[in-house]
Amino acid sequence: MATHTRTVFFISDGTGITAETFGNAILAQFEFKPRHVRLPFIDTVDKAHQVVRQVNHVAEMEGRRPIVFTTLVNVEILQVIEEGCRGMLLDMFGTFVRPLEIELGMKSNHRVGRFSDVSKSKEYHDRIEAINFSLAHDDGQSNRDLDGSDVILVGVSRSGKTPTSLYLAMQHGLKAANYPLIPEDFERQQLPSALAAHRKKIFGLTIQPERLAEIRNERRPGSRYAALDNCRMEVAEAEAMMRRAGIRWLSTTTKSIEEIATTILQEIRPERLEY
Repeated sequence: MATHTRTVFFISDGTGITAETFGNAILAQFEFKPRHVRLPFIDTVDKAHQVVRQVNHVAEMEGRRPIVFTTLVNVEILQVIEEGCRGMLLDMFGTFVRPLEIELGMKSNHRVGRFSDVSKSKEYHDRIEAINFSLAHDDGQSNRDLDGSDVILVGVSRSGKTPTSLYLAMQHGLKAANYPLIPEDFERQQLPSALAAHRKKIFGLTIQPERLAEIRNERRPGSRYAALDNCRMEVAEAEAMMRRAGIRWLSTTTKSIEEIATTILQEIRPERLEY
């Protein structure tokens, strides 16, 4: 028997990322466990008919209608799905774009996807450059070009530095380096020397020792690295160091990557929250 309670389809003539992101934000308001099916690049009537058959098959097998989020700009393709599928259809363009056309007094572009245009833009190339920078400066791999960084994250190992750095690069085009604080730093009671000239760019991440021990035990079970007393020592030393250095910091224990990144943006580059 399936463990999910409902199947949710995300149907798009592009990547489906917009449909899935928006749909998930809505679904998060409800306590149930859906099965997610993303169907991207539905850009012909024939593909639309295949989608209808797939949705209807799931409806028949599960005995309840699937939830279907769509971001389809082609009216003919959308009509096939509207008329044929036995799911609960939530057409995002129909819900939001058409009322905006009326309000703004203009027609939307009705473009199929946006990534072909985006890939040619300066913003896109800046974002790719930021991702490459963040990968090259992950976990203190390189001290080069730190002058070009937008933010430098510091914290103990496994406190969330790498995923936050990559998220800032991918979503916001920030060149984010990150450095782990290690026992040698605690012995010296100061930040790595390579970071001294870049203190204004530094943002600290910390985490509750109990959660840190859980995460480290998944990677290196039973090791000194993952021991709770060692995690307590490292977190206490790291927080004391950041206080002495006057570095802004936050705990990642109960925060999502999106929340962490937004807090950093508010502190480091608040203009990136405006578009």
